[in-house]
Amino acid sequence: MIIRFLGTHNAESKYTSLVSFLIDDVLAVESGGITSELSFSEQEEIKAILLSHGHYDHIKGVPAFAFNNACHTTRVFATQQTLKILSSHLIDGVIYPKFTEKTPVCGEQSLELVTLEPFIPVDIEGYRVLALPVNHNNISAVGFEITSKDGKKLFYTGDTGPGLSAIWEHVSPQLIIMDVTFPNRLEDTAKNSAHLCPKMLKKELIEFQRIKGYFPRIVLVHFTPKFKEEIREEVKEVAKELKLSIELASEGNELIV
Repeated sequence: MIIRFLGTHNAESKYTSLVSFLIDDVLAVESGGITSELSFSEQEEIKAILLSHGHYDHIKGVPAFAFNNACHTTRVFATQQTLKILSSHLIDGVIYPKFTEKTPVCGEQSLELVTLEPFIPVDIEGYRVLALPVNHNNISAVGFEITSKDGKKLFYTGDTGPGLSAIWEHVSPQLIIMDVTFPNRLEDTAKNSAHLCPKMLKKELIEFQRIKGYFPRIVLVHFTPKFKEEIREEVKEVAKELKLSIELASEGNELIV
């Protein structure tokens, strides 16, 4: 699998895009940067979109993508609550057209919304996708284990607070893409908003190693831009203590699983 990071932050600016990445150019995970970071021809290659939860920074790109690709149908996969948020707050016929219905542009339905049930694997464009519930601020949120046809696996936590040990037994990835939003001095803020800081990251990784017996490759996303360098220095200490490599993703990065 070729992973291409479109956005890796939780705030948008000239230099930072909201969390989203592509798998093999055809499967988008989150929608934060799927229009602002891709050409029209690149957008046309996307066959399906996965959404971890219904917060704006994760769903915002869907209606703009549907507008740009109105002449064919793209499937959007998420939990029932996330799809309800998307359809009632963005593609509601007021802010944007109801892209789940035929629009006058091409007379086509631009989006098909497909409900994902946690713990039930589904085939999406040749990938096995398993949605698993995570802890994020009293909203229906899931992470995804995504398995390619040749058996390569990644797990994306989505936005999450502590307590991932409950799902570690269900996954066996070569790569984990994890949320680290705040530095350690804002640990309480991280806990209250159900995100992670490097100190909390360390605990989750130690628990993964205890349950699974190994450390996978770790790549971090969802940084608050003004704290990124502070987070980077603290992550270096975590990596040193655990004797493993931990990477901070940036817009435009590519990696192979």
